[in-house]
Amino acid sequence: MSENDFDFERCEEVANLLKSLAHPTRLMLLCLLVEKPRTVSELTELTQSSQSGVSQFLNRMKLQGILETEREAQKVIYRIADPNILKLMQSLHSIYCP
Repeated sequence: MSENDFDFERCEEVANLLKSLAHPTRLMLLCLLVEKPRTVSELTELTQSSQSGVSQFLNRMKLQGILETEREAQKVIYRIADPNILKLMQSLHSIYCP
């Protein structure tokens, strides 16, 4: 594999990640998760979205490896899984979020 092939593959991977993030609700959820891990009910309340909609977004991002979960008794806590995505979201958060 040449160096250009590797660069293209990496760019393609990053482009797919950015497509996954390119939705206002997903970005809002991730910005809230940058601050601290949260439950579905916390995220639902903070985004003023439906619980089913928030759950669908969270599950999709979990399947994509963007988020991970931890169970505490009856609660499922979501957090950003990938350290690189965390850094990206921290940068976006510091620039665009009050």
